[in-house]
Amino acid sequence: MRYLPIFLDVQNKRCALIGGGEIAARKLAWLQAAGASVRIVAPQLDAEVAAKINGDTVQYVAETFRPEHVDGCLLVVAATDNAAVNIAVADAARARHLPVNVVDDPARCSFIVPAIIDREPMTIAVSSSGTSPVLARWVRSRIESLIPSSIGRLAAFFGARRQHVEAQLPEIGSRRRFWEQLLNTDIPFAISQGRERDADTYFEQALNEQANAPKTGKVYLIGAGPGDPDLLTFRALQRLQQADVVVYDRLVAPAIVELARRDATRMYVGKCRDAHSVPQEEISQRLVELAQAGKIVARLKGGDPFIFGRGGEEIQALAAAGLPYEVVPGITAASGCAAYAGIPLTHRDYAQSVRFITGHTKDGILNLDWAHLAASTDTMVFYMGLGASQEICAQLITHGLPADHPAGLIEHGTTARQRVYTGTLATLPDLIRRAQSPALLIVGEVVNLHESLAWFEGSAEASAAFTPPVVKSDAATLRSAA
Repeated sequence: MRYLPIFLDVQNKRCALIGGGEIAARKLAWLQAAGASVRIVAPQLDAEVAAKINGDTVQYVAETFRPEHVDGCLLVVAATDNAAVNIAVADAARARHLPVNVVDDPARCSFIVPAIIDREPMTIAVSSSGTSPVLARWVRSRIESLIPSSIGRLAAFFGARRQHVEAQLPEIGSRRRFWEQLLNTDIPFAISQGRERDADTYFEQALNEQANAPKTGKVYLIGAGPGDPDLLTFRALQRLQQADVVVYDRLVAPAIVELARRDATRMYVGKCRDAHSVPQEEISQRLVELAQAGKIVARLKGGDPFIFGRGGEEIQALAAAGLPYEVVPGITAASGCAAYAGIPLTHRDYAQSVRFITGHTKDGILNLDWAHLAASTDTMVFYMGLGASQEICAQLITHGLPADHPAGLIEHGTTARQRVYTGTLATLPDLIRRAQSPALLIVGEVVNLHESLAWFEGSAEASAAFTPPVVKSDAATLRSAA
């Protein structure tokens, strides 16, 4: 984020506008809309600007710019067509520690003017950090088409009742959830139709229900998909953004965690091959404690929570404690990674069924029915199979599959770091010696289709989507959020 987005109160505050031409006219309209008192400095004015001089809220200084013209101002705008003057304005503002905007010169700006959607008191600003104002305006137009014209009246309705809600709901999390829930009631529609009396009735009913509701929280067990944030379901995004606490592990990309609210507590519970930062039983217990403390919890699981995600164990703990929960399915790693690798899991010519298998060893032993697996014509997908890949391939060969049977591994599937290794049961273990998890092992004739069907290519310049964040998540950290 190149600029810190803020909304500055310039109501009745003195602002300096240097310039009197067409560019200055646009900036003057922008400052006046925000209620600023404007000091215009320019040797001469265009008719459009001159028509707005009133000696009160818009004053005119008919002089060539001097640094003292910005004294006593809250901010400065340089809007001349003279580069030397604009540079002098920027230097004078910076010397006085005043925010300055130089039109069409982002390098000299300490603040930039975003594209604005004005639905007073609701204001939406869109910025490209000065790189592409046209693109910012295009995004603004797209957003405007989605925002009802009544959104400002709805904001005013809510604003007038904030103190009333604070008195009834002193806990900040409870208040936030209440306001979120109101957006899914009949209130927005009633406001859009001008039926404020009906909206007020709905409001009081909802507030009474919230004030008298039990203070127990809730856990959303959310499938975060295989890595690409765009593969999150709409419901997963909704539930994630409602959460007070986000509990996640190594298989959830940081870009997905960042979709949570800024004020949500983030808890990293580790989990990588052969090294569990927080034991599963303790994670389940913390979910219980957080919900009992009234928190709304998003438990993010890579892929789908019910496919080798141990999500069943976590909601068993919640059910035993009598706590509410909701399961939000996700795109599992097998379907997501295989699709991005161009490997159909089923195909009429090669495989009529697919089998999901855990490749995670317990005490170093894989207790699988190897003879049955080797005798089938299924596509076999081994989750968490990287560490045991050599044993998996060897066992399948030993129990009857030919050594040249196709096998492949997908590393960091669906992300810009995706890499696909293809070979045979005999050659794959050597090919993937340097592969990194998360990775998915696929065995079957369909692997041969990768070469002709691959459509998604990764980038060596991509950021580390799955690098574990530097976060301590011991028991004390988990308990502190409760």
